Amino acid sequence: MTELDADIDVLRVFCGPDGAGGNVLGVVRDGTALPDVADRAALAAELGYSETVFLDDAARGTVDIHTPSVQLPFAGHPLVGLAWLLRALGRPPRTLRPPAGEVAVGFEEDLTWVRGRAEWVPERRTERHASVAEVDALPAPPPGEGWLYAWAWQDEPAGVVRARAFPRRGDTIVEDEATGAAAMLLTHQLGRPLDIRQGTGSQILTRICPDGTIAVGGRVRRDTP
Repeated sequence: MTELDADIDVLRVFCGPDGAGGNVLGVVRDGTALPDVADRAALAAELGYSETVFLDDAARGTVDIHTPSVQLPFAGHPLVGLAWLLRALGRPPRTLRPPAGEVAVGFEEDLTWVRGRAEWVPERRTERHASVAEVDALPAPPPGEGWLYAWAWQDEPAGVVRARAFPRRGDTIVEDEATGAAAMLLTHQLGRPLDIRQGTGSQILTRICPDGTIAVGGRVRRDTP
């Protein structure tokens, strides 16, 4: 392991109300300690989390996001997790700046929210299924190539969705526990706020904002071995 280990915070993002679930995130608070993109990619691959986020400029909120195999212009779960961590450290951000653009941040009790645009979401496909049972029965991953977000209505009038996410990139992430960007895309496609139950116990909340952005929010916890 790298000597940066002591400077990596490990969080679970989009936990359920009972603290279950949540997608594991690595946060490197001082991205300037590892400026080379290749070194960052190697660290993200070594950690093996769905994403690792590097905070390059705390004052401006500039960030860099990596999966174990690719660099991303935007992702929801790293931004929600980083915003929560900075607030816990006494420095709540109003804005974060991934490569895709400026992301507004907000806090409501135990929920952390970030706002982005559907066109920022890296290419992925949503696939509706007839029932929650059908989604739950899918193998991990389902046959095929390319990023897949499989979903079904759990309670359509209430806007509750059951979802599972399969990156299918050929790296170590077979199934994503909770995926903010995919939740944002599905919200855009359906044109309504959603309460998404994903993975083994995660919850992602979404809203459509007047300026056309979509907010994704959820609970964050520190990950403990």
